[in-house]
Amino acid sequence: MIRPLALRPLAPRPLAPRLLARLALLGLLLPAGPAASHEVGVWAGGSSAPAERSEVAVAALDGKAYVIGDYNGATELLIYDLAADRWSKGAPFPYPVHHTMAAEQGGRIYVFGGYVNGWEASPKVWAYDPKANAWERRADLPTPRAAGGATLLGGKIHVVGGSGSGRGNVAAHEIYDPATDSWASAAPLPTPRDHLAVQTVEGRVVATGGRVDGESSRNLATNQVYDPGSDRWSEAAALPTARSGVASAVLGREVFVIGGESNTRTYDAVEAFDLPANVWRGLARLPTARHGFGAVTYMGRIYTLTGSPRPGGDKSGIVEVLDPKGAPPAR
Repeated sequence: MIRPLALRPLAPRPLAPRLLARLALLGLLLPAGPAASHEVGVWAGGSSAPAERSEVAVAALDGKAYVIGDYNGATELLIYDLAADRWSKGAPFPYPVHHTMAAEQGGRIYVFGGYVNGWEASPKVWAYDPKANAWERRADLPTPRAAGGATLLGGKIHVVGGSGSGRGNVAAHEIYDPATDSWASAAPLPTPRDHLAVQTVEGRVVATGGRVDGESSRNLATNQVYDPGSDRWSEAAALPTARSGVASAVLGREVFVIGGESNTRTYDAVEAFDLPANVWRGLARLPTARHGFGAVTYMGRIYTLTGSPRPGGDKSGIVEVLDPKGAPPAR
C-alpha cells in the first residue's frame, strides 16, 4: 500500500479513470499538506506495484514502464501501464541482479551490467522484446560495472560511470549501438562516481550527483555535461542538494533529479536542471523520501516507481506521480 498523500488537484490533462477516482477520493478525505506556497508542481499517488523492489533499473517503452532487478534477488519483470494505472508481469530476468542500468531503443529494453552474486560487477547485456516477452543476450559491456547510468542519444546508448566489483568507481563511458550489437569508447567521465543520474537533454548527456566508491557518506553535487560533437565533458551548475541513489527523468529541456540517500537519511528533494540556462530550480517535495528507484515521463508527468524509504536495503511498491505544471487550489 502507498503511504497516504496530501493531494491536490492535477492540471487538466486527463488521467486513467482508476487513478482519477483514487485522487478524487483522497482529495476528499485528506487535509491539505504542509507544502509552502511557493512550491511548484503537485504530487499524486498511483497503484502500488504487485511486489516491492529497490535498487532497480526502470525504462519506458510504448506507454509502459519496466522495472528490472531487485536488491533482494527478485527476478520477475514488473510492467506498469502508465495510461491505465495497472500492473502486469513479464518474463523474469535471467538471473538475480541489482544496481543494473537500462534504456529503450528500437522497441526493446536494453539492460546493462549490474551486481550479481553479491557485489560482483557483471559485463552482461540483455535485450527484452515486449512482443515476444523474451530476453536475448547481446554483446558484453567492455567494462563490467553497476550503479552507473544508461541513456539514449542519437540511436545509441551511452553507459556512463558506475562501480566495478568491490564497488570501486570506474570512469568508463562506452557507447552501445543496438543496430550492430557493438561498442565504442568515448571520453571518460571526469569525476568517476556511482549511483548518479545520467540523462540526455538538448542533444547532450548530463551526469549529476552520485557517490564515491559506493559510500553514501561521500555524496557529490557534481554536474557534468558531455558534448558528443567534441567528445568532451564540461562542468555545469552543481546539484543544489548533494545526494546519490536518485531517480531522474527529462521533461522539455530540464533534467529532474528526485529523492536519493546518504548514510543517515533518504531525501525528498526534487530539483530540475535547465541545461541551456545552466540553472536549477526546486519543485514540490517527493511525498515518500526514498532511493534505489526509477522515474519515467508520460503525458507531461513524471512517474516514480518503487524504491527504499530508508537508507540501505529496504524496499517498497510505491508509485508517486508529479505534475510539474500543477498548482495548489486557490484559498
